[in-house]
Amino acid sequence: MVVKSKHNIVIKQVIIVFLAPLLLLATTIYGQQTDEVATNNVVTRLFSSEEVLPIKLVYSNKEMRNETNDSTYLKSELVYQMTDGSWDTLAVKLRARGNNRRENCYFPPVKIRIKKSARAGTLFEGNKKLKLVLPCLIQSDNNDNVLKEFMAYKLYEIISPYHYKTRRVAIDFTELRRNKSKNHKLKGILIEDIDLVAERHNGKELKRAVHPLEQDNICSLQNDFFQYMIGNTDFSVAYQHNEKLIFTEDKKTMPVPYDFDMSGLVNASYSVVSQVQNETLSITSVTQRLYRGFRRNPSLYQEVRKQFLSKKPQFFEIIDGLETSFDNPKEFKAARDFIEEFFAVLADDSKYKARILNKARTK
Repeated sequence: MVVKSKHNIVIKQVIIVFLAPLLLLATTIYGQQTDEVATNNVVTRLFSSEEVLPIKLVYSNKEMRNETNDSTYLKSELVYQMTDGSWDTLAVKLRARGNNRRENCYFPPVKIRIKKSARAGTLFEGNKKLKLVLPCLIQSDNNDNVLKEFMAYKLYEIISPYHYKTRRVAIDFTELRRNKSKNHKLKGILIEDIDLVAERHNGKELKRAVHPLEQDNICSLQNDFFQYMIGNTDFSVAYQHNEKLIFTEDKKTMPVPYDFDMSGLVNASYSVVSQVQNETLSITSVTQRLYRGFRRNPSLYQEVRKQFLSKKPQFFEIIDGLETSFDNPKEFKAARDFIEEFFAVLADDSKYKARILNKARTK
């Protein structure tokens, strides 16, 4: 027979008192680690910084526009500044992308491919493919247009976890010409590949057409509200025009928007009201908003409406944080006022009902 003394019982109680918080802490830490693995929060080093990255590029605009396609690239070099101020050179392949901008812009946007051996151990490790957004035309406000498009990407980050990571770049671009090369100082945006977005959510890119009503309700509404906020109609989640789709491990389809240069927020000189699938819209200017989302349960609309309103301070923290980067203060004010107008609609019950809820599409 074992006799437990009061002394032994007291010691055990003391041990339990001291060990319980440690066990709880260990359980919490383990739980956090499990959550991190589950969410697979993959962000490459290139996109883990908010600092503007200085880069240098040299190529011919004419060759880029006329001699590249989905499978034909130009061999080139991307020179970038490292944190210690020195410069490193990366072998890359470049091609023009985007049908409209490719045909109508002086600087066509660029698709970048980097071999694994070239990117290994560099700032660009983990990024096989990248998009580079450039100003469209040689005009005084074009760098500010890029900045407003970058603003749109950052605003969407606040709303949906299904978004592209982006990074601003300051580009020293030497344009090769037949007679004499020309140098341009440009602002740009690097955008990660959709495969990395999908990997972050343990999903995969979905390349087939999926009707918006077959996509995740909340994520689709977040996208629709966002597109209305920035005054963009140049998209189609069904036909994947300026949209990509991710199919998640829990069998949900999530839209991921991109390319916002035709939006009212950017209000570029070349922008026109989009006619996706030859559909004629009821507006004549990109600064006129038109809601393009499909009709769903009003309670879902209300949920997303509240989300946007609750995050208004975060939206304007992003916007105001970019003010000093604008070349023209009027461009910044116009962008800020445009987003303010959206929140004025959202906060007013009658305006919200008339301009969003009652405008929802049925086909």
